[in-house]
Amino acid sequence: MSPRVVKAKKEKEKELRCGFVAIIGRPNSGKSTLLNHIVEEKIAIVSPIPQTTRTMVKGIYTDERGQIVFIDTPGWHRGRDHLDRFMSQACLDATDGVDCVIHLADTSRPIGEEEFQVVDRLKHVKVPIIVGLNKIDLKGEYMAQYISLWEDVKKKKVDEMENFVLLPLSGRDGTQVDKLIDLVFSFMPVGPFFYEQDVISDTPKRQVVADMIREKLFLLTREELPHSIAVVIDEMRPVKGKTTFIRATVLVERDSQKEIVIGAKGQMIKQVGIMARAELENLLETKVFIELYVKTSKHWRDDPSMLADMGYQA
Repeated sequence: MSPRVVKAKKEKEKELRCGFVAIIGRPNSGKSTLLNHIVEEKIAIVSPIPQTTRTMVKGIYTDERGQIVFIDTPGWHRGRDHLDRFMSQACLDATDGVDCVIHLADTSRPIGEEEFQVVDRLKHVKVPIIVGLNKIDLKGEYMAQYISLWEDVKKKKVDEMENFVLLPLSGRDGTQVDKLIDLVFSFMPVGPFFYEQDVISDTPKRQVVADMIREKLFLLTREELPHSIAVVIDEMRPVKGKTTFIRATVLVERDSQKEIVIGAKGQMIKQVGIMARAELENLLETKVFIELYVKTSKHWRDDPSMLADMGYQA
């Protein structure tokens, strides 16, 4: 590389703004929906069930201004077992070393105990905070409550707070999301890209595949047993004819739950496979063949070694 080219590259890097942003909020505040909209591809699973996201998922947004690495976190909630405590700790860990925090608030719901806990955790962070007043497409009935909460905690009016911005938005339909990205870039430090420009996530494919299957289980079983479900990818390999073979085990905690997941004459688990295959073929850009098995494992949520094997470790 010639000295002139090297100099030009360094000059360009001086103009780039690149950094990390944590998206924090209580369960079902719309964090994953927002992240998917920002990167314009589904990299985080979404369902109406709280605590769908169990691990930190990075979404990478790149344009001519620079690069923002958004970190989607599990919803903050009070933990009861090893998995719950892992998710809450992952949420806290995400605020370390970032350049900005987005507190995403669901303004269609009144403030609850978890929201007080989120704000209490964030009130002392040293980096800029953007409060995303989300779901304004649902009228944002409780927006004023979230503004008052921050003012009560900070003992200041919003317009007196430094490095603090309120932004009404909708992650679902994209309202004000461009404005959010503009704000985030204004808080990013100058520096080079962290990832190649065409990368939108660094989540391992096995984890993405497991999450996609789990999402379909959530959608089909609804309130019956979502938090008792885990998916383990036992095998994932290419086979002849540009086809990906996937064998996965669905873990549940009780035999009665196993019966629900399998369904009458195996129809439920068959439908899960059909729905997952359609989405995975688009994601992996190959034909997909899935084998799904269901296993009862009574204490998987409290088994540190099993959780570690599934990627749930600090």
